[in-house]
Amino acid sequence: MDLSTLRAFKPSEYEEAADGYRAIAETASTAKDTIDNRISAGVRNQLEGDAAEAALLALKGLSRNFHYAQTECGLVSTALNGFAFDMAAAKRKLEAAIEDAGAAGCTVNPSGSVSYPVGSKPGAEKPAEGGTVSGSVGGSPSSDAVERQAVNIHPNPHYGRAVAYANRIADALNDATDADAKWAPKLRALKADDDLTVSDRDWADVHSDTDGVREAGKDYRESLPEAPKGATPKENASWWKGLSPEEQSAHLALNAASVGALDGLPAEIRDEANRTVLTQAKAQVQLELDRIPPEPTRYSPNPSGTYPAVVQNASWSKWNEKYGERKERADSSMAGMQAIEDRFDATGQNGLPPAYLLGFDTEKNGRAIVANGNPDTADHTAVYVPGTTSNLGGIGGDVERMTNLWRESDAMAGGREVSTITWLGYDAPQSVVKDAPFRHYADDGAPAFNKFMDGLDVANTTDSGGHHTAIGHSYGTTLIGSAARQGELNADDVVFAGSPGVQVGEASQMDVPKGHVWNEEAKGDPVPDLGRFGHGGSQWRLGGGVALIPSDEVFGANQMTTGTSEGHSEYWDRDTDSLRNQAAVVTGQYGKVKLEE
Repeated sequence: MDLSTLRAFKPSEYEEAADGYRAIAETASTAKDTIDNRISAGVRNQLEGDAAEAALLALKGLSRNFHYAQTECGLVSTALNGFAFDMAAAKRKLEAAIEDAGAAGCTVNPSGSVSYPVGSKPGAEKPAEGGTVSGSVGGSPSSDAVERQAVNIHPNPHYGRAVAYANRIADALNDATDADAKWAPKLRALKADDDLTVSDRDWADVHSDTDGVREAGKDYRESLPEAPKGATPKENASWWKGLSPEEQSAHLALNAASVGALDGLPAEIRDEANRTVLTQAKAQVQLELDRIPPEPTRYSPNPSGTYPAVVQNASWSKWNEKYGERKERADSSMAGMQAIEDRFDATGQNGLPPAYLLGFDTEKNGRAIVANGNPDTADHTAVYVPGTTSNLGGIGGDVERMTNLWRESDAMAGGREVSTITWLGYDAPQSVVKDAPFRHYADDGAPAFNKFMDGLDVANTTDSGGHHTAIGHSYGTTLIGSAARQGELNADDVVFAGSPGVQVGEASQMDVPKGHVWNEEAKGDPVPDLGRFGHGGSQWRLGGGVALIPSDEVFGANQMTTGTSEGHSEYWDRDTDSLRNQAAVVTGQYGKVKLEE
């Protein structure tokens, strides 16, 4: 890049263009939300039949297109700001060199060379003539040494200064050239395909586009205020509120997973970030599944006709060895992500509110935090922690439980807003036998649960700050007990269901007001007996003795009726005392709770 081009460059023009793309992204986001939460919700709530299903399918595709436009325009905006940032830095460097050269009596020429005046060193017999020098970008140690030697022996004292100014100008022009070369392909890569279909490949490319902008915009990223490390939810909220719209947009575009995981931020921001992560992850998993060859038939009839009646095909065995585990893992992730999207798509059914994705991660067994309704504006919020075997692949069942609880609670709330949340924010034990007897899963996950509960309190905008209930099922009760034991559990009520033990000796240690610990134990549930009689003797021992479970009278919890006798998994079935009692606690209707006699 030449000197005149850089001097004429106006970073503000690119920043204004970035603002324009950011505005388009916001418009696309609004359009997407309108389609999902108003138009599609209205169709589900009022229409049915083939025509309605076809309309919903078309609306879902349109929403997906708007989401893609929102995400890509956000990246374009950030890329333009990054390019303007780099060019502005080069231009400042150039202008400073030109100003310093002029102050020293030197002249900067249109080519970038520097002319210096006549001058003489002390003791010289006559002045040395002036001249013109061209700069060079920093070279090797040997070339730099040669340049220093030339400066030292040159008879004109202005020569050395002119060389320094010329080099600074050359560096500035080189920086501008590098910025242009670096950003041009990144911006070209953000151009969408010339069609009206947003495919899985398009969404997978968003991931590489983001990486490209992150790489090119390293200096720009480092100029952005970073989230404080290990911060409290209150500190996270303060940091986010202190960002400019441009800075918020850049963090959402470049650091969506990090933003989506920050407790204390508004639910709408976390949802926006995590939906982007989810959509990209789902596209990548689908492409992974597409690369796996079809599974061969596993068994064939035994040609000899003798026992056994079937034999395992060698082709299946070979396929399974190479692809079996990959496909199982991908299928599980896909099932969980589809279940979350199905909940998004259920908005409006019989008044069901929008869903908010407050956390999402496919690592290990996967994590997801899904809210029915916005907890920031809710008067009553319930947070449910699932237990053993919980993972991303099975999140659909847990989300359905909280959907049932939302409907029951909403009917009791007297018009006040309710949010029910599935919190799979920890690595749950995956085996009843091998994993569940150990408490470290609960102990490791409890701090994150405490931060999440604190974040709900920080982000809530109601006058009262909201009424919060922590609900645990099975091993989830152990995590909630660990959260109370390790820190300050920010809840007004605690509900346990099917608990094998909670790591504290009595209800008074649960960090809630007296009388606000509630328990449900179905007659056919075998899990609490594991706590009573030991589970391999390894998990439930506290201080040398076996821990009390919440259904033991001495623990001091309110024992609620369940109306179920089917076992461990019916506490959220519709039309049960168990579900109605939980809803009464969630909405603060304590007089409606039925207690065991």
